[in-house]
Amino acid sequence: MSIVVTGATGHLGRHVVDQLLEKVPAEQITAVVRDEAKAADFAARGVRIAVADYNTPETFDGLFAAGDRVLLISGNEFDKGRVQQHTVVIDAAKAAGVALLAYTSAPGSLTAALADDHRATEKALLASGLPYTLLRNGWYHENYTENLAPVLAHDAVVAAAGEGRISSASRADYAAAAVAVLTGEGHENQTYELGGDEAWSLAEYAAELSRQTGKEIAYNSVPGETMQGILTGAGVPEAMAAILVGVDASIAEGELVVSTGDLSRLAGRTTTPLAEVVTAALKG
Repeated sequence: MSIVVTGATGHLGRHVVDQLLEKVPAEQITAVVRDEAKAADFAARGVRIAVADYNTPETFDGLFAAGDRVLLISGNEFDKGRVQQHTVVIDAAKAAGVALLAYTSAPGSLTAALADDHRATEKALLASGLPYTLLRNGWYHENYTENLAPVLAHDAVVAAAGEGRISSASRADYAAAAVAVLTGEGHENQTYELGGDEAWSLAEYAAELSRQTGKEIAYNSVPGETMQGILTGAGVPEAMAAILVGVDASIAEGELVVSTGDLSRLAGRTTTPLAEVVTAALKG
């Protein structure tokens, strides 16, 4: 039996592999990557590297084995048919007879277009008959903290999210939940709604940035059409801008508040406070 992680050199995948290495021998871990060079550090630690691409189905032939536990990390190429990409992995996993396929999805409460590919992938996974775990990841702290330059340049957090609240968590938190599922027992055919322990508003986020930087940073809530123009003006492709504005609308409706406690229970600890990730981002 091995644990196989797709997208292993991505933002989330790296956290998953790093945390797996703390729990199981390296030879039990397979990192699936598109660029082998980017996984050189994992290979040096004894992790098996498999080169495969969601867009090239034949690269998954023979990659999985009976009894494997697989983490399918959702793709981020929104313009390349993510459901078809994910189905390539599901089909290969079914052909091999893997013991479990866990998928990083989106909260069940999310109605924004961003969730459409996730719902369709979930449907394909359930139809496959494979033992599954749905890891419905909420919003990531890093979705905000990794793009601080324009915020700090203009002393403003700008969004179309109104007074909505967000129970986000760090990538490391979501990785911990995935690792618990991949290394634990009793997670077959379970759905976990995952979010941070503390919900916050963008006004509170701006206040935290102000506190840590010593600057006066405001939260400017704008209409969706205005936000769309701001994003496209900054070079974001129109389709992606529309997706992001849709997420803001969902935040305004409270759809990114996930209060199940599933994430901290799986991780075995409280989730990382937003303030901690802000501190790290400002130092970086």
